[in-house]
Amino acid sequence: MGNELMVFMVMVIVEIASAGMIIISKLVMDGGMNAFVQSAYRPIFATISIAPFAFFLERKTRPKLTRSVLFQIFLCSIFGITANQNIYFIGIKNSTPTIVSAIDNLIPAFTFIIAVPLGVEKMGLRSIAGQAKFWGTIVCVGGAMLLSLYHGKVVIGQLGFHWKYAESTNEDVNSAHSNFFLGPFLLIMSSLTYAIWLIIQAKVNEKYAAPYTSTLLMCLMASVECVIIGFCVVPKLSEWTLNPIRAISVVYNGVVATSLTYFLSSWCIEKKGPLYVSMFNPLLLVISAFLSWILLREKLYLGVVVGSLLVVAGLYGFLWGQKMETSAEDIEVNKEKKQSTNLQADLELQLPQNPKANVHPLQLKQISQNIKTEL
Repeated sequence: MGNELMVFMVMVIVEIASAGMIIISKLVMDGGMNAFVQSAYRPIFATISIAPFAFFLERKTRPKLTRSVLFQIFLCSIFGITANQNIYFIGIKNSTPTIVSAIDNLIPAFTFIIAVPLGVEKMGLRSIAGQAKFWGTIVCVGGAMLLSLYHGKVVIGQLGFHWKYAESTNEDVNSAHSNFFLGPFLLIMSSLTYAIWLIIQAKVNEKYAAPYTSTLLMCLMASVECVIIGFCVVPKLSEWTLNPIRAISVVYNGVVATSLTYFLSSWCIEKKGPLYVSMFNPLLLVISAFLSWILLREKLYLGVVVGSLLVVAGLYGFLWGQKMETSAEDIEVNKEKKQSTNLQADLELQLPQNPKANVHPLQLKQISQNIKTEL
């Protein structure tokens, strides 16, 4: 019971940390910080914070790094950080924290869509599990389209109280709705690149059993890539200066929202599995919407609320189908193991008790075939 509660509390902390990253990033970018500068700083601080873990925890167990693995890590840096974060932060700039956290729930659906043609996942529409995953994906994408293209009336208005610092930005978070299509569209593209990263990262994990080292290399490569892109887009050094709130933002995003959440999520996956961790994604939506309503005075529109509910419903439908599919596979594996054990036991019973006795190979083959026929 105590371990169950610990894992639950850790996942709540992870979602709160992720929601904090969305809120503070939105705040500093509304205050004038360029999205490409924000994207460049994050992997730098993530690299610095992950380096001690990679050095001390995997110093003796780190496998040899081959060229193919290094190239896959490079692809991970492109899709998982460089492309993903640049698009993501521009999307945050042109959207609201509620929409950001809602579209994050598309990641499992996009991963499934990409994995099916690659043969990593099976569609399996003849089974209930396959149908749940298929329709869950459709509902997820439909919900994302709805909150991107339709606003409707205001469901929850602005709160009278909000963070005093937000007033100094001179920009209302709801003004992002003037460009309501661009923000959600970029966030959907960010989820797509993240899904591609998940598939490539799974291949890296199979070949290179050193997660901290591979993450360190990925963040290091992404730091170089994001800095180059950042200086090409924002060449003025004055744009790269960090006042106190910007410094807090980039350090928080690199250390807490990247390194700490990665470590805690990995621990929870080890304890309860990836499906359990995925089920907490909608909690990010609730926390982000609440914090944005309180601190940034965000208005909640009908289209955003209904679209978010559809995304969450589709996500849980997809996860339910995935759980059914995994359970069916486990039952099949256990059945095969049991049959194999019974076959071995019956074979030992039918063999002569005298270990020195000579048994012809054809006799052994006939005994084995008889037992298989009985099973």
